[in-house]
Amino acid sequence: MKLGSFQIEGRAALAPMAGITDASFRQLCVDFGAGYVVTEMVSAQGLTYKNYKTNQLMKLSDTERPAAIQLFGDEPDYLARGAEIAMNFSPDAIDINMGCPAPKVCGTSGRGHGSGSALMKDPELCGRIVAAVKAAVDVPVTVKIRKGWDKNSVNAVEVAQICEAAGADAIAVHGRTREQMYQPSADWEIITAVKQAVKIPVIGNGDVTDAKSAAKMLEQTGCDMVMIGRAALGNPWIFREIHAYLTTGVLLPPPTLNERLLVMLRHVRAMCEDKGEDRAMREARKHAGWYLKGLPNAASFRREAGQLTVFHDIELLTQRILSSAAGGASHETVI
Repeated sequence: MKLGSFQIEGRAALAPMAGITDASFRQLCVDFGAGYVVTEMVSAQGLTYKNYKTNQLMKLSDTERPAAIQLFGDEPDYLARGAEIAMNFSPDAIDINMGCPAPKVCGTSGRGHGSGSALMKDPELCGRIVAAVKAAVDVPVTVKIRKGWDKNSVNAVEVAQICEAAGADAIAVHGRTREQMYQPSADWEIITAVKQAVKIPVIGNGDVTDAKSAAKMLEQTGCDMVMIGRAALGNPWIFREIHAYLTTGVLLPPPTLNERLLVMLRHVRAMCEDKGEDRAMREARKHAGWYLKGLPNAASFRREAGQLTVFHDIELLTQRILSSAAGGASHETVI
């Protein structure tokens, strides 16, 4: 997929997920074949106030590219200024969040300013935001939207066309309304409709859970790429599997227990190096739970994962898992 002046290799991108798609996870997914990654969403208003934690979200390494920084907000001027500041981190693109359903972002909880998917209630504002950001930066500007706000306002096609007219270089579409959050099944027909209505690349998102569903979405909707979110949690191999299936038709076997645990340790170790052990291990608890999902005695091991405090804890947990898998006998370590 061509985005501005650069070519994205591969057909699967890592979706931005708050509290998840940090530098360590993005790098891991790129290593397993993600063709494009997007940071956790960053508050444009927070950027203008030089918030340190906000700046930390935008660190990009040369080995995780192409990568976009995603901004959220509801005021064109703030988003334009935020995009200018984000350019200090040399992103390959700026992505505008018009799809987050979280109440604190949408303003439905009494907090927030109507950002994220709430912007879709005002298509004209969506266009003004894209135009302001496009004028502020010299990299491609992309937008992530949903099907609409609710069943009575399914307007993804309208919003996509307005964003395209305002200068957007690509559109990612999640096939659910904000009202639906992440259930029931995603509507791929709306992705098809958006693809047919615009000339810029379209990235499909929603219910791509494996290589076969990725191929099915690409074929059914005609979209240029698929975007993987929750299916990548504890499963960065999904990008390797999608690439293999799309290029060779071969369904790769799932990772072995040893590979799964080795990658989990690698991931958590990278988090510790990037954020410090104390913070990283608190955040690693959820990641460890995802890596361990589906294993024998998973419930017990995941409870242990919820108590991790230092890196040595996850090393010991790994050894217990291997010992259990070997029936209590000694087992080659993955550490």
